[in-house]
Amino acid sequence: MTINRLILKITYLLFAGIMAVGCSSCGTSNDKVIDEGIIEYDSKVVDDSHPLAGLAPSSATLKFKKDKFVIEMSTMGMFNTMFICDLTTKSLTQMVKFMDVKQACIEDENAIRKENENYKLKIEETGETKEIAGYKCNKIKVTMVNDPSVIFDAYYTKDMGMEKVNALSPYAGVKGMLMQYRLRKMGMEMQFTAKSVKKADVADNSFEVPAYYKIVSQEEMKKFFDGLQ
Repeated sequence: MTINRLILKITYLLFAGIMAVGCSSCGTSNDKVIDEGIIEYDSKVVDDSHPLAGLAPSSATLKFKKDKFVIEMSTMGMFNTMFICDLTTKSLTQMVKFMDVKQACIEDENAIRKENENYKLKIEETGETKEIAGYKCNKIKVTMVNDPSVIFDAYYTKDMGMEKVNALSPYAGVKGMLMQYRLRKMGMEMQFTAKSVKKADVADNSFEVPAYYKIVSQEEMKKFFDGLQ
């Protein structure tokens, strides 16, 4: 074999190796969760003196699949609450399971909007970022409109969830999945911070109310929570 042919062969092998590595990299799947998966959050009550603070869960699990979301919380495995959000039907369902009580309240868009007005937020982008649960998250400054003295930071990522993922929440202007935020329901405000995200197939029935749950009005659900205080 002549020196020229040897050089040509080595060059070809090197080029082929580089192409193989390149193709292998192109074929590597992205581990980031986009529109279906599970997020685990740490959670805590904002006001420790709240009458229901003792029932506040220390963690929450969010399952999502495109335009549907369900967040589940449990206190000592006894007091269980779930919220199902459906962006297609524009509805929010709250479910409670406690001892012999198993009931659900379904709110339409008008009821949701009215409730959000009581927790109206002014949101400002800061341009700052930090990593939460492996995702680059944008920091926002949040001010309570009804009480401007209350200001807190929240974070969201653009790398997961639909653009209108928060359309039915007080964070409607935020175009990305919330990774650290506050929210109030039934008079108690909670803070959530994502600690892990994983890809998973989420069953469609995860977003359905079991047949053995009693459907009640928003007033009845509020009465139930008032009775716990």
